[in-house]
Amino acid sequence: MKIFIDSADVKELQTLAQTGLVDGVTTNPSLVAKAGGNIFDGLRAICAAIPGPVSAEVVAADYETMLAEGRKLRTVASNIAVKVPLTPDGLRACATLSKEGHPVNVTLCFSAVQALLAAKAGATFISPFLGRLDDGGQDGMELVREIRAIYDNYGFKTQVLAASIRTTLHVRDAALAGADCATIPPAIFKALYKHHLTDAGLESFGKDWRATGQSIL
Repeated sequence: MKIFIDSADVKELQTLAQTGLVDGVTTNPSLVAKAGGNIFDGLRAICAAIPGPVSAEVVAADYETMLAEGRKLRTVASNIAVKVPLTPDGLRACATLSKEGHPVNVTLCFSAVQALLAAKAGATFISPFLGRLDDGGQDGMELVREIRAIYDNYGFKTQVLAASIRTTLHVRDAALAGADCATIPPAIFKALYKHHLTDAGLESFGKDWRATGQSIL
């Protein structure tokens, strides 16, 4: 499963890119506002640090303006994926942009039939929002499983990008459910490394090695 980072913080993304484990980035208007600065400068810096797809979202609600915004965002860098909402105008824009050869991430997906429409519109990625469904008492991970089954049934190439990830267990379960990608906040990415038995094992190994009085270097 590909790991994307859900952030527009340039410095943090540049640091995380050094791990060699980051396959892409997703941004949205809220993350861009939080990061501050000029959106185009920020996207250029992120695209330079991350070789994989970097989702940049349109903010218009109508088809024509979405197209114009999407085409402009694509001029920033070759690895920009245009992010559009799962609305009638958004899916129409997705279809047009996809036919023009632009990768498109359809966001704010909350049902399997919405995901079916996005795939038929030619979406490169579909972003089901797990955490927000869980917040409403639904099973967000079941949505990933449903989308995976539908896409496999009909051979759709759209990649399932699990979004609104809240915990490391969400990451594990998304991988088990067959998600192609998961986009996760930086704090959750860092938590993926952690296990108390790893820490205990390292402490024990270090203590025993120091007792030998040796040095590898």
